[in-house]
Amino acid sequence: MKLLLIAESREGKLLGSCYELMAFAEKMSGESAMFLVGSDSALPQYGGTLYLADSGVFGEYNPDVHKQLILDVVAKEQPDLVVFSHSSYGWDLAPRIAFALQAAQVSEVVDVVEGKMVVPVCNAKLRREITVKTAKTVVTLQAGAFGLTEEPSAAPTVEAVTGESSGKVQFTGYEQAESGGVDLGKAKIIVSAGRGIGKPENVAMIADLAKALGGEYGASRPVVDSEWVEHNRQVGTTGQTVAPKLYVACGISGAIQHLAGMKKSEFIVAVNTDKDAPIGDVADVLVVADLKQFVPALTAKIQAL
Repeated sequence: MKLLLIAESREGKLLGSCYELMAFAEKMSGESAMFLVGSDSALPQYGGTLYLADSGVFGEYNPDVHKQLILDVVAKEQPDLVVFSHSSYGWDLAPRIAFALQAAQVSEVVDVVEGKMVVPVCNAKLRREITVKTAKTVVTLQAGAFGLTEEPSAAPTVEAVTGESSGKVQFTGYEQAESGGVDLGKAKIIVSAGRGIGKPENVAMIADLAKALGGEYGASRPVVDSEWVEHNRQVGTTGQTVAPKLYVACGISGAIQHLAGMKKSEFIVAVNTDKDAPIGDVADVLVVADLKQFVPALTAKIQAL
């Protein structure tokens, strides 16, 4: 099994998602090479061949140009898998590469089980294992799904990539998304509501606990999708990535998209009726209880201090 890992850089900085690609290759028990449009001043710690295209020449993003650069490397390396992050870069380029190679595409891979890729279905409530029938496969990986067992320390063998540098699209820069309401990224304590709170009226008890702790309240995607909480309080890959000192997850099962957004919290407390909920795998403390009884009782105790 051979993999070509497509790393990313943004505004001259290497994105840490390249190490998730390396972890996936490790889990697939395959050898790999890496491709990056970036700068030789920001290289990954990677003990293999790195095909480097200068972003100053080829732009940080140009779909026609980058697609051809990748296809040229694919022709040389002949990988079984071409692996992207499940990012805006990957979303746009992966199908272009798959079509050009007449290859299968597997999007949002969250795990590998006995050599088979696992993807979420039914809004991440279920998972299925994928078997592909094409000689090559293009893959995107869900953010936060894969992590290296050891910190990398090797230096790559860099091979410069050249080619046509003009395309139909001109990249002009990044536009910062408008932010409104609360910035959870700055909160030291976050209490988040999940589907397990049951109904919109119960958001108030989550907000009360957050206030008692001196923090902010957040929510998982199902709660936001149900319009119980505004989007600027969503934690996860489609919301905000947070790393508070304390994160309290109330009625959150632990879909990979949510875990990716909060697993770097210093201390995690999870309240759930299911002792086997995935959130328990990252929680420092798992409280198996009905949150509608536990949360008000905890809030009252804190307020009485």
